[in-house]
Amino acid sequence: MTKKVMLDVDTGVDDALGILLAVKSRQFDILGITTVNGNVSLDTATLNTCKILELLKIDDEISIIKGANKPLKRQSFFEHRIHGQDGLGGALLDMKVTKKPATGFAADVIIEKILQYPDEITLIMTGPLTNLALALEKSPEIVHKVKEVIFMGGVLKGGGNVTPTSEYNMYVDPEAAKLVLHAGIPELTLVGLDVTRLALLMKKHIQQLKDPSLASYVKKSTADYFERYYERNGVEGCALHDPLAIGVALDKKIVTTERYFVDVETRSELCDGQTVCDFQHRLEKKPNVNVCLEVDSEAFLNLFIENLNS
Repeated sequence: MTKKVMLDVDTGVDDALGILLAVKSRQFDILGITTVNGNVSLDTATLNTCKILELLKIDDEISIIKGANKPLKRQSFFEHRIHGQDGLGGALLDMKVTKKPATGFAADVIIEKILQYPDEITLIMTGPLTNLALALEKSPEIVHKVKEVIFMGGVLKGGGNVTPTSEYNMYVDPEAAKLVLHAGIPELTLVGLDVTRLALLMKKHIQQLKDPSLASYVKKSTADYFERYYERNGVEGCALHDPLAIGVALDKKIVTTERYFVDVETRSELCDGQTVCDFQHRLEKKPNVNVCLEVDSEAFLNLFIENLNS
């Protein structure tokens, strides 16, 4: 039985790879892909999502719905240095796009689908959590009707990737993240940099891709990403941040999780957007998040390559 999911994306390079994995796996009934302002503008994220579905030749089967065009309370903050001005590293600049987004607003569609299929829908969020925060503000009852929320965000033990302490998705809209973390969602799973940095796509993996057009796309879209990662970390690889969140939805066994209380900083000059995990239960608060602590990176990369080759 296929799992009912909705994807929420700010489609840059790694969101796009996540969409490829989700679709190619054929294990999901994708009820829609919602887009959000994040790595790139809302319009660019939406266009890129359309491009990826056209690349997969399934552009009529999955609806794309536009969402929030800015964070809840802040100015936009884009990551063009990593994802390129177009968000896909220039890989599909010349593509003629025929697919158009559906009517409606992402938060409303998230509410509608969760109420239509109570206890069945898994939300996989790979951008800032703005759309889900807006949905929860408008319809708090969805907390008890969504099956699970898996989100890529945060860093708990290492350094951030946008400030010394903060991961990008949490930094861009920490108020939205705080609202989601405190909403009381029973099954909320955090896939942070602590595990995504261990899931590295290498050039040898791209060489294993059998579809020439897909291999060419992955190689071109990740080229700048590889360069930036080498400059920062001295490793020739591309961290599969967002695809790992999809991987967790496909197979929980690839990660080790434990429940902790997690919160996010919204009022610090130095540590804005920092994700704080109470590993020692010092705050004496009820755990609210399944935190991914370890990943079987080899198993995940095998899953990634096998599904892209399916």
